[in-house]
Amino acid sequence: MARGRARWGRRALLAAAAWTAGWVLAAALLLRARPPGLPERCSDQRSRRILAALCRDYKGGVLVGDLCEDLCVAGQLVYRRCLYYERGKKVLQADWRGRPVILKSKQEAFSSFQPLALLEEAAEEHAFPEAELLLLVAGEVKSALGLELANGSLGRLWPGRRGARWRGEVASLWALLQQEEFVLLSLLRGLSRHVPPVLGSCGHFYAVERLAAGSPQLRALFPLDAARGARAGAGAIALGFLELVRHLEQDFAHRLHLCDVKPDNFAIRSDLTVVVIDVDMAFFEPKMREILEQNCTGDEDCDFFDCFSKCDLRVNRCGGQRVNSNLQVICDKILRHLFASLLEGSGVTSQLQRQLQEVVQQCADPRGPAAPRRTAPRIFWKLRSLLQAALRELRAVQP
Repeated sequence: MARGRARWGRRALLAAAAWTAGWVLAAALLLRARPPGLPERCSDQRSRRILAALCRDYKGGVLVGDLCEDLCVAGQLVYRRCLYYERGKKVLQADWRGRPVILKSKQEAFSSFQPLALLEEAAEEHAFPEAELLLLVAGEVKSALGLELANGSLGRLWPGRRGARWRGEVASLWALLQQEEFVLLSLLRGLSRHVPPVLGSCGHFYAVERLAAGSPQLRALFPLDAARGARAGAGAIALGFLELVRHLEQDFAHRLHLCDVKPDNFAIRSDLTVVVIDVDMAFFEPKMREILEQNCTGDEDCDFFDCFSKCDLRVNRCGGQRVNSNLQVICDKILRHLFASLLEGSGVTSQLQRQLQEVVQQCADPRGPAAPRRTAPRIFWKLRSLLQAALRELRAVQP
């Protein structure tokens, strides 16, 4: 009996040890695992290591950029804090010669980007013809944005500088071209006041100006200038969003679609210009069609974030035509909330308040008149006219 109890005791002990080990392993896996889509933990220590590695590569001649000297030698580009890591993307805040900027890269390490095979084969600069490089740049633009650009339009991406560090220059350009946001912002530089310009780069990191983003935690979604009046400011911002919609629809050769509309992705300049500060999910019409045309069994398979298509059940393919619009999504996710702060307890007449609320609700409906392109212009101009009337009434009663 004693031996039996001893055997049972040993078995119980082994079972308990195995159970404990199982839980320890499961806990470790849970701690290491990260559900897809959740941002990584932002760390100042890790961010400083990332920039230190960037500077080592710069000093070793692996990469170059017009911001490298300020970041790595002169101390004119100074890291301040980590903003977020998400799906590999690193977004950091820094000060550049006293100006707040954002440093961005789609990947942490320069070596994570696909190298340019032809660069590795070229022993000398003259062995890498300029025309061949421009052809490769055009191919990357086509892949990233769905646009076919003539060589004359590529100067924004490749200014043609060559020198002693030409290999690092070409390698750095190639890493930047693999980042759709960099390509889009570079091509829109000087063409749109609604996106932040690229200020410079170092290797695979590029810098844009730091603007205060909106937040769903704010009553009016965006910081408002008290001197201008909160309600009048909200009304002017609403008109600014309508101007953004018009700009995206009409001012480029192809319509530019916003597929991730939320306050965090916009900022308001001091002159009340609305700026799209995150264009990772912005696509010109050719790329939008390419993204939407997927296999499907129902309409829900044809939703790409805020950009919707319809499933053709005869061929089980999503149509390439977007069935909602920038106006509809902005009405739904931005203007409805702005109007709540604009109209509540305001001096706007009850009749005008009612008209505005009705029109913005119609506009926000994904099956409403703002979704089909044939009727969206009508509700756009109606909404704009009512907003202008509300602003006139607000300014008339503002002390």
